[in-house]
Amino acid sequence: MSTTAELLKGAAELFPDEVVTQAHVRHLDLPRGAGRFALITLDNGFDHTKPTTFGPQSLANLNAALDQVEKEAGAGEIKGVGITGKPFIFAVGADLKGVELLKRREDALAIGKGGHDVFRRLSGLSVPTFAYYNGAAMGGGVEVGLHCTYRTVSSAVPALSLPEVFLGLVPGWGGCVLLPNLIGADRAVKVIIENSLNQNKQLKGEQIYELGIADAIFEGADFLEESLRWTAAVLAGELRVERGAVDRDAGWDAAVERGRAFADSKVHGAAPAAYRALDIIARAKDGDLDAGFAAEDEALADLIMGGELRSGIYAFNLVQKRAKRPAGAPDKSLARPVTKVGVVGAGLMASQLALLFARRLEVPVVLTDIDQERIDKGVGYVHEEIDKLLLRGRVNQDKANRLKGLVTGSLDKAAGFGDADFVIEAVFEEMSVKQQVFAEVEAVVPETAILATNTSSLSVGEMAANLAHPERVVGFHFFNPVAVLPLLEIVRGERTDDASLATAFAVARKLKKTAVLVKDAPAFVVNRILTRFMGEIQNVIDEGTPVETAERAVEPLGLPMSPLVLLELVGPAIGLHVSQTLNRAFPERFTVSENLAAVVKAGKRGFYVHDSGSPELDPEVAALLKQGDTVLTEEQVRARVLDAVAQEIGLMLEEGVVAEAQDIDLCLITGAGWPFHLGGVTPYLDREGVSERVNGKRFLAPGVASVPA
Repeated sequence: MSTTAELLKGAAELFPDEVVTQAHVRHLDLPRGAGRFALITLDNGFDHTKPTTFGPQSLANLNAALDQVEKEAGAGEIKGVGITGKPFIFAVGADLKGVELLKRREDALAIGKGGHDVFRRLSGLSVPTFAYYNGAAMGGGVEVGLHCTYRTVSSAVPALSLPEVFLGLVPGWGGCVLLPNLIGADRAVKVIIENSLNQNKQLKGEQIYELGIADAIFEGADFLEESLRWTAAVLAGELRVERGAVDRDAGWDAAVERGRAFADSKVHGAAPAAYRALDIIARAKDGDLDAGFAAEDEALADLIMGGELRSGIYAFNLVQKRAKRPAGAPDKSLARPVTKVGVVGAGLMASQLALLFARRLEVPVVLTDIDQERIDKGVGYVHEEIDKLLLRGRVNQDKANRLKGLVTGSLDKAAGFGDADFVIEAVFEEMSVKQQVFAEVEAVVPETAILATNTSSLSVGEMAANLAHPERVVGFHFFNPVAVLPLLEIVRGERTDDASLATAFAVARKLKKTAVLVKDAPAFVVNRILTRFMGEIQNVIDEGTPVETAERAVEPLGLPMSPLVLLELVGPAIGLHVSQTLNRAFPERFTVSENLAAVVKAGKRGFYVHDSGSPELDPEVAALLKQGDTVLTEEQVRARVLDAVAQEIGLMLEEGVVAEAQDIDLCLITGAGWPFHLGGVTPYLDREGVSERVNGKRFLAPGVASVPA
């Protein structure tokens, strides 16, 4: 038994629930007289619902297949070896549900070494090897192909990525070393660092070929057949594969430095994975594979035993699993069909909503407002955005014409909404205004039509209180920009019925939004937590702490932007309004900043000017600020902010605003950009000991998204 086989056999005991991937070897005669060929197919066919992954037993199966083809190659029985996947899936990498269970560093190190030992056998065979990326490939699925001599890709591949940094790891089975040596450090940094930290951006077939990851690209319908013909031409010497030279001089170093700057902009030094990956890429310039692979092994072992990976996997499971099965959602069979949508208002938010409904539901959408000029502007915005989609190739001309034809405007609510199934208001955030709008709409829509409000903080129940059918009113709170942020807080009012709620969730699914059921409580989830968070920042500034100190205090969290820059994005006026709403509801915890009120009164759009590229405190705003003489350190500010957030989340869970702490994390990740590497706010507060200090208990069960003992 080989050392690798022994290593994997021991590791397999740590992965009791592994979905095992088989490595089937079949032989065929290549065209053009190129000779006998061995094709390895990765397939966990007994469970077609799960993508192909690599756990210890799966690696052992591939290792055994390589034992077989190595003997055949040595005996001159085959001229080459190929590897491909089952339909639509090549392989999606390591079995992460097993990796997160590892308790000892030596076990984590064994997983890294085991993957390297198996994959690099592909480059060590006495015959050329070929990877055929026929479908989705991620992580180790990409890396197994990088160890081959040549690669082809299907134009139909929907997703290829090295997402490890996104999850808190490094591409540790060859990715950090082989990819830059194949396509250059500049492109490798884009794939490994920039795409990964940019919400795990995926590459499609054409992009994979253009980057040089694949040597040839073929249509999906006959991809394998064409790949084998191409392989035959290569083996027969009829086709020579040429690749561009890799810059190993200043360009390599510049790419690594660019990657560090990008990582700083995204995680602010708070997460180690990106920096470990860049260190390995930097040293890979000399082409020493053994040293590079050893560095990958060490990095994997360290990161697997750290909190970032467990946080990343926890967050990943939230957005991939919990988001698809919203807690508390009624039976979907109760949902009513939606064949026409009405939007009350024609401002920017309303126009964004109209565009989204038209694109996703492909049903007529009618906007109304108080005058024709506003309506024309709103409809015009939608049409312009569709034209932009056409220019970028996202839709064809027929689709663009059809979408534009779906979106119209009307001053007459009765004419516009008389046959609408779903009407959403996006008007001024004032209770009396929204109540008036709903009264007018209820008078003209069918009795079964859903009335939805995009309110960010007001009571859905109070909004519906005076209606004849309050049971059909539901909160439908989007986040700005609507096209980017996935979260949709669905609010059940006191009298909202199951059919209305089920319809709201069905519409959310068609809109491709992450829907979370929330209680009709002030500001719901995201705005309540962010307002408490930013409220404490504003409080310490009002009390005398310099703006720069208050902002730097939370940098170690690795948030996507500083609190006051986030306030600019939200809008100071909206931030002030939400803080006033929460102050009325919870005056003992939520304050209204006099300085923020002054900024809004002065018509300022934020605290900063951005003329120099980086934000600087606006001198006019600085002149407005009134501050006390209490100056806190960064550590004191951070502790105070985190204590406030932990207290608020504890109270929200007691009130039943959401079903569980996981829903709060899901809301903040998808609605506020809370960093993936922190795993959400509650595991971070647990790990830092804040939740127990403030509330006397953890938010999550021990072991969930936490550092192993």
